[in-house]
Amino acid sequence: MIQSIGDLRELARRRIPRAIFDYADGGSYEELTLRRNASDLDALSFRQRVMVDVSAISLATTLLGSAASMPLAIAPTGLAGFFHADGEIHGARAAAAFGIPFCLSTMSICSIEDVRAASLQPFWFQQYLMRDRGFNQELIERAIAAQCSALVLTLDLQVIGERRRDQRNGLTIPPRLTLRNAFDLATKPAWTKSVLFGKHRTFGNLAGRIGGTSEIRTLAEWTATQFDASANWTDVEWVRSRWPGKLILKGILAAEDARSALAAGADAIVVSNHGGRQLDGAPSTISVLPEIVAAIDGRCEVLFDGGIRSGQDIAKALALGARAGLIGKSFLFALAAGGEAGVTTALKILRDELKFTLALTGTSQVAAVGPHILS
Repeated sequence: MIQSIGDLRELARRRIPRAIFDYADGGSYEELTLRRNASDLDALSFRQRVMVDVSAISLATTLLGSAASMPLAIAPTGLAGFFHADGEIHGARAAAAFGIPFCLSTMSICSIEDVRAASLQPFWFQQYLMRDRGFNQELIERAIAAQCSALVLTLDLQVIGERRRDQRNGLTIPPRLTLRNAFDLATKPAWTKSVLFGKHRTFGNLAGRIGGTSEIRTLAEWTATQFDASANWTDVEWVRSRWPGKLILKGILAAEDARSALAAGADAIVVSNHGGRQLDGAPSTISVLPEIVAAIDGRCEVLFDGGIRSGQDIAKALALGARAGLIGKSFLFALAAGGEAGVTTALKILRDELKFTLALTGTSQVAAVGPHILS
C-alpha cells in the first residue's frame, strides 16, 4: 500500500541498485545539510483553524505566467533514466498530465529531442555554465528548437561536492556489472534488463560531443572537467542575452545573491542548496527562505527546493513566501518505484496532503496561504 513519499522511497530502495538509490538519497560529506533540509521543515508547526468554509479548495496557480494545477514542479535531476528506463520521458508525461512543469536536466539520459518528441506539453530545460561556452550556446539553441518554456540555470555547481556514498558504492556512469555489485544486480533483474542493457545508456544531451564518440565513460570524464569555477554574474548576463524566454536561476541561498539574480535578469529564482549535495554545513533552504523572499520583495517569483516529502512541506514553503515547491529526490524515488504511474502516484499524494493541510488551517486557495497558517 503506497500512502506516502516514504513508501515510494522504500519501494525504490528495493527495486534499484544501491549505487543508484544512494545517488538520489545521499548528500555531500557528512550530509549535515541534507538532514537539515528535512529537520527544519519538520520543526515548523501549523496553526489549526476550525469552522471555516473549506468545501471548495483550489490549488490552482500560475508559474511564470503559465497555469499550474498545484504549486509544484519537478526539479531537474541528473540520471533520471537510470532510475527507470526512459525515466525523463516518464516524468515529463506524468507532469504534463497532472498540469505542472517538468524540468529536464542537461545530465539526462534521454536527450532534449527525445523528451520533446514524447512530451505532451512544453517543459523547462536546465543547464550549467560550462567552460565551453559554445556548448552552452548549442544547448540554448536546442532548447529554443524544442520550444522549452523556461531555461533553468544552475548556479551552485562551479565545483562538484564530494558525495561519499557514490564513492563507497563505486558509482560509474553508466552503472556496470562488476564482482562488487554482481549480487545486488542479480536481485534487481527487471532494472538490469531494462536499464543496464537498455536502449538509452548515455548522457543523451552530450552524445557525440567528444570527437564524435558517445562512449559514456569518456563523456563522464569530459563533464567533470566542464563545470566552470571562474563563472560569475557577467556569465549569467551572457546567458540572459541569448535566451529569449523565461529565465530561472537555481541555487540561491543568500539575500545578496538573490538581488544579484534580479539584476542579471532572472524571471524567477530557486532557493536551493542542491538537495544537500554541494556545500555541506550550509543552512537548510526553509531557514533562509524568508530573508530571500524579503530581498526579492515581489520583483520575481521565488521557488523552493530542498526536502519536500509531503504536501505539508509544500504548505510550509508557501507560508514563508514561496510561489511553489520543486521535488527532486521524491521524484526519483517515485520514478524508480513505478515509472510514470509511480510519479503520478507521488503527485496525487502531495496534492491530497496539501489540500488536507489547507483545509485544517482554514484556507481555501493557495494564494491565501501565508505566515498566519504557522504557529
